[in-house]
Amino acid sequence: MHRRHFLKNSTATTLLTTVAGAVTLSRAQANPNDRIAIGVIGVGKQGVSDFTKAMRFPQTQMVAMCDVVAQRRDNGKKIANDYYAKLNNQPGYDGVKTYEDFRELIARDDIDAVMVVTPDHWHAIPVVAAAKAKKDIYCEKPISRTIAEGRAMVKAVQDNKVVFQTGSQQRSEYDGKFRIAAELVRNGKIGQVISVNIGIGDPNVPCDLPEEAIPEGTNWDLWLGPSPMRPYNQILCPQGVHDHFPAWRKYREYAGGSVADFGAHHFDIAQWGLGTDDTGPVRLVPPQDEKANRGMRLVYANGIEMFHGGPGGTTWIGTSGIVSVDRGRLDTVPGDLIEKNPIDEKGTKLENAGGKNGFSHMANWIENIEKRGQCICHEEIGHRTASICHLTNIAYQLRRELRWDPKAEQFIDDAEANKLVSQEMRGDWSLA
Repeated sequence: MHRRHFLKNSTATTLLTTVAGAVTLSRAQANPNDRIAIGVIGVGKQGVSDFTKAMRFPQTQMVAMCDVVAQRRDNGKKIANDYYAKLNNQPGYDGVKTYEDFRELIARDDIDAVMVVTPDHWHAIPVVAAAKAKKDIYCEKPISRTIAEGRAMVKAVQDNKVVFQTGSQQRSEYDGKFRIAAELVRNGKIGQVISVNIGIGDPNVPCDLPEEAIPEGTNWDLWLGPSPMRPYNQILCPQGVHDHFPAWRKYREYAGGSVADFGAHHFDIAQWGLGTDDTGPVRLVPPQDEKANRGMRLVYANGIEMFHGGPGGTTWIGTSGIVSVDRGRLDTVPGDLIEKNPIDEKGTKLENAGGKNGFSHMANWIENIEKRGQCICHEEIGHRTASICHLTNIAYQLRRELRWDPKAEQFIDDAEANKLVSQEMRGDWSLA
């Protein structure tokens, strides 16, 4: 019987919990061969954060770490080995292998799932390869570097029937603030929605960093992968083990700037509230000031306008009220909107995958691996949110009004803009 089919029916499925205090149960309760064997691709700051959460669930077993920097993959191995050694009272435990090349990790038949926690330009190729290898996937947001890559990822995931979770944890966590806000909007508690403001930072820019010496233990050519060749700089790929979020996020060749970094969170919540998870805007109108990095207007087919700019988080403005939400707050106008306008039994109830312990989003992925279900931030949701980020960046780059067909995923009568829907890959790298 295939490992995944066995997992679905094994006693390990009864161990799932989203309560942080309960996920340290001894793994003696489940045979090691019954657990979800996971390989991690990208073991920087976010990678360590993600896999240490997944590691706390008794259904999982970290078995492989991959990174182009030797010190980081060795650090990930040590963290996992030390955890299992202490948990199971096995001094000297050594059950985690390391890899420089993700293809070797994906080629292992005994790995059930992978976590892709790399820079954005390195999301699509590993995800497509993992899907074709029938491995379930947790991929950090935004799921793609380009719109075309995102669509290829969705196709690979769906063609191969694997479980996919985008790392957009706002739908699952933060005490349910974002879900409550989206439900208020979806149920008409602010009347007809007029506009939405997304409070995030700047679009991406071309990379102009100077050349530095490549540190020992860093495979710079593999870090670049499908992106254009350029000299090493530690701002893109920090030396060794680090405790910050590298600024590759800022640069067009690798990512989408703050528009795609935090935008992948807040545009996602905007889509949730609007009920547009399967579509996107049809028109993009840049600000009149050609140097402005805020003020992009994204217009939906129903006339709702979304603006890049405003208070942090996501703010919906309706004909009879306002809902504004961020990680530390949920504000409404009128202030007693929630108390005076409860959602009745016939109202729209959005999926409640969460809690406040910081494990809920990961739990949702693991639960759906076991039951072969669909995650709260599945591949199409992740792709549509990332697409809005990419569309916004393209419109800032071209500085002219663009018309977009969200079904065909092409700009209308604009060959120059359509060239930016994808990005040429360097050398032999491809999604084939």
